[in-house]
Amino acid sequence: MKLFNNIVAKKEQIAVIGLGYVGMPLAVAFARKAAVIGYDLSEEKVNLYKKGIDPTNEVGDKAIQETSVQFTSREDELKSAKFHIVAVPTPINSDKTPNLGPVETASEIVGRNLTKGSIVVYESTVYPGVTEDFCIPILEKTSGLICGRDFKVGYSPERINPGDKVNVLEKIMKIVSGMDEESLEEIASVYELVIEAGVHRAGSIKVAEAAKVVENSQRDINIAFMNELAMVFDRMNIDTKEVIDAMNTKWNALKFYPGLVGGHCIGIDPYYFIYEAEKLGYHSQIILSGRKINDGMGQFIGDAIIKKLILANKVVKEAKVVILGMTFKENCPDIRNSKVIDIIDSLEEYGIKPVVVDPHADKEAARKEYRIELTELEEVQDADCLVFAVAHHEFKKVDLDSLDDFFGVFNNEQKVIVDVKSILPKRELEEKGYSYWNL
Repeated sequence: MKLFNNIVAKKEQIAVIGLGYVGMPLAVAFARKAAVIGYDLSEEKVNLYKKGIDPTNEVGDKAIQETSVQFTSREDELKSAKFHIVAVPTPINSDKTPNLGPVETASEIVGRNLTKGSIVVYESTVYPGVTEDFCIPILEKTSGLICGRDFKVGYSPERINPGDKVNVLEKIMKIVSGMDEESLEEIASVYELVIEAGVHRAGSIKVAEAAKVVENSQRDINIAFMNELAMVFDRMNIDTKEVIDAMNTKWNALKFYPGLVGGHCIGIDPYYFIYEAEKLGYHSQIILSGRKINDGMGQFIGDAIIKKLILANKVVKEAKVVILGMTFKENCPDIRNSKVIDIIDSLEEYGIKPVVVDPHADKEAARKEYRIELTELEEVQDADCLVFAVAHHEFKKVDLDSLDDFFGVFNNEQKVIVDVKSILPKRELEEKGYSYWNL
């Protein structure tokens, strides 16, 4: 436990590589107990942190302004750290195969600055075997050191839920693993400094890697089941939310709801598992089927919008559709892998270029990544259709009496409301004569 004791005494430093939605809260949390270096390739992002600005909204500007984290984009500063945590994203390629580029780059950066006696812990979501078979060789090659003799490695999957102010980092049980008993205990002790909920010591690195992709795949499958039900109930003219509310009165109901499944975890992690399974000769059936259902929900909702416009006697190509929300989840600025984009793409097939409103999304990021110019909510007027795509607080607070302000001047039955997250009172809207549809 020599390294742990030196970290507690602030004789050695912790380095967090990757300062996004996972790495930044981790760095801030550890900085309350230890000396921390926060490294990111993006000089722009590092400069925001140095100015006391939290672009992720995970911990807030005040926490950034008060933290002792040494933010840097200079990799040579990592040489002064002995405990390295890699928290970079693991996206997928266009063919749905894993993109390990960010992990490879991070491993090279750590390797170039690795010193004897260090521990490297990976938090990035990967399929079983990546840490030992992919990352360790990179660390050894770039450092000239030998794993197991000069440095050790572990894996602790991130479990941060972006935008969640209740289930925060410190309150979520942490899975930890190490390449041997010594590294496992060192890693567990370091994480126990900040994880109030405690840690679970996995039997091996591969077990910890598998646990991460499985827990997100399980959630993905459950949501896919609800999405499939929603599509069937739509044909049956049955309200899915009413069915779920009735079902949830049973004590062991799982309380999943239909919706868009995007983001950097649930919408991606199952493909990592599928990829490795197929390499071993097993073709996924349940997990892949769930992915196909969830990946198709944007198109399904887009088609539903078109049908409602037609039933409201709208000229589809001339209809003004306003989409409220484009982040992958509510009250979070993250637009990565947002499935709202699939709705937009579906509408554009019919010649509709929707107006998009999102008070949480970064305007520059939306412009750069998706070529979308965001509009302010108060600027919305003359709409034919409002699509509540993301359940942001701001949209939940929309007063029913003010809905008409967003629409053009015509009868309520020609005012189309598509409520993807079922956040509006259906009965009241239907009583007022609106053309309403929910998933």
